[in-house]
Amino acid sequence: MKKFRPQSGFVVQAYRFALDPNAAQKRALHSHCGAARAAYNWAVAWIEASWWQRKAEETYGVSEAGLTQWRPWSLPSLRKAFNAAKHTDPRFAIWWAENSKEAYNTGLANAAAAFDNYARSRQGRRRGRAIGLPRFKSKRKARLSCRFTTGTIRVDADGRHVTLPRLGTLRTHEPTVKLLARVQAGTARILSATVRHERGRWFVSLQTEVKRDLVRVARPGVAVGIDLGVKTLAVMADSAGAIHEVANPRHLDTVLKQLRHASRTVSRRQGPDRRTGQKPSKRWEKANAQRNKVHHRVANLRADALHKLTTSIAAEYGTIVVEDLNVAGMLHNRRLARRIADAGFGEIRRQLDYKTRQRHATRLVVANRWYPSSKTCSGCGAAKAKLPLHLRTYECDACGLVIDRDENAALNLAALAAAAVTGTGVAGDQDTAPAASKPRGADRKTRATARSRKATGGRAGGATLPHQRQTETRDRTQAEAPTLWRRDGPSGPKYPEC
Repeated sequence: MKKFRPQSGFVVQAYRFALDPNAAQKRALHSHCGAARAAYNWAVAWIEASWWQRKAEETYGVSEAGLTQWRPWSLPSLRKAFNAAKHTDPRFAIWWAENSKEAYNTGLANAAAAFDNYARSRQGRRRGRAIGLPRFKSKRKARLSCRFTTGTIRVDADGRHVTLPRLGTLRTHEPTVKLLARVQAGTARILSATVRHERGRWFVSLQTEVKRDLVRVARPGVAVGIDLGVKTLAVMADSAGAIHEVANPRHLDTVLKQLRHASRTVSRRQGPDRRTGQKPSKRWEKANAQRNKVHHRVANLRADALHKLTTSIAAEYGTIVVEDLNVAGMLHNRRLARRIADAGFGEIRRQLDYKTRQRHATRLVVANRWYPSSKTCSGCGAAKAKLPLHLRTYECDACGLVIDRDENAALNLAALAAAAVTGTGVAGDQDTAPAASKPRGADRKTRATARSRKATGGRAGGATLPHQRQTETRDRTQAEAPTLWRRDGPSGPKYPEC
C-alpha cells in the first residue's frame, strides 16, 4: 500500500482529546474495539489455517501441485474474504452490522501489517530483533483501539464535540478550538481518527495534515549538550559557557507509600483466577481501579514534565547534542531500574527528535554510544580508562581540573557541536565534519561471557599485575575527533559514520 505523503509545507500531526462519553456511547466504543480485535483474530486464524493444512498434507505424501494454496494476507484480500465470511460465520453473523465497517477494517489492517513484519523479518529485510508469527489477541489484555478513515469525521463548530462514524457526536473533556480554527482557516485537514482506551479514560486522536511554518529559535547560534541522569534529570551546558541543571521530579517516588497501601488493599480482595475461572469481586474491581488511578496520575505528571522540558529546549538552542543511551541495558541494573524508568530517558530523546525537526528544524546531534563523555576531561581532553559510578566528582590527573561529573559530561557533549557546521536555527544545515572511529581506542565489542573469577596463573582471584594495571588506567589524550550520529531525515544515514 502506498504511503501517504503530505504536501509541501504541511506536516502530519495528531490532535488528541479526552472524551466524556455517556453510558450508551461507552458500550458502543467497547463494541467497536471488540469488533476490531475479533476481526484481527479471524484474519490470523484464516491465514494460518492454510499453513497448517499444507503441513499436514505434506506428511500424507501429497505432491507440491496438490497442496492447498497459500492464502494471501494483503489488506484487499483479507477484506474480500472477511466480507464473504461475516454473513455465514456464526461468530459474526448476528452482530457484525452493529458496528462500523471501519472497526473490522482496523483489525484486518493490523493483521496484514503483522504478517508483513513477520515475512520481512524472516527474509532479513527488517531491522531489529526477529519477529515470530502473529498471535491471537486476548479479550482480557488487548488494548482497546479502533481507527476510522472514512465517513463523517469532524470537529463540531461549538468546539466541545467531535463526530465519528456510527458513534455519533461525542463530547470532549477539553476544548477543540485550536484544531477547529485551523480547519476553518483551511490550514488543516483531518485524515483519520483513532479512539483508544488508556489510563482509565477514552481518547480520540485526530490525524491531520497541518500547514506549519518553521519558527526561529531564541538562540540559533548556541549549541547545548544535555547529560541525562538519575540524581539530576538533565545537566545542560551550552557553548556560551552557561550550565543549567533540571531537577529530577521523581513522580513515582512521591507516591510509593500510597501505591503500597493500594496494592495491599487489592491483595486482600477476591481477584480473578484464570486457572479456576474465578471472577473478580466488585470490591476487588473497585480497589484495583483506585490503584490504577495512582499509576495513571504518575504517568500524566511525567508526560507533562517531559513535554515542558523538551519544548523549552527545542525552542531555545540552534544545536542540541544528546547521548545515544542504551536504556534497555540500563534497566538491567536492579538498583537503578525503577528510577531510570521513572526519569524517561528514551522519551526525552524521542520528543527532541520530532520537535526539533518539525517545529524549528534545528540540528539534533546524537553522540556515539561509546563516546566517553563522563571519562574525558573537558579542559585538556585526557580520557580516563575507568570512572566508577559512585565517583560524582571528576578529577583530571593531567591538568588537575576538578569538576562535577555531570557538568563535565555536558561540556564534552556541547563541544561535539564544533564537529558540525553551526546551524542557523531556521534551515538546520545537516552537514557534519568527517568523524574518526574508535575515539578512545575501544573495539566496541561486548564480552559474551563474564571473566572467570577463579585464580589463574598463580594469582589469587585472577588479580591484575601492577604493571598491567598502570597501562590500563593511565590517562590518554584524545587526539582524534569523536564519532557522531546525525539525523538527515527519512532518507539520510542513521548509522555511525565509521
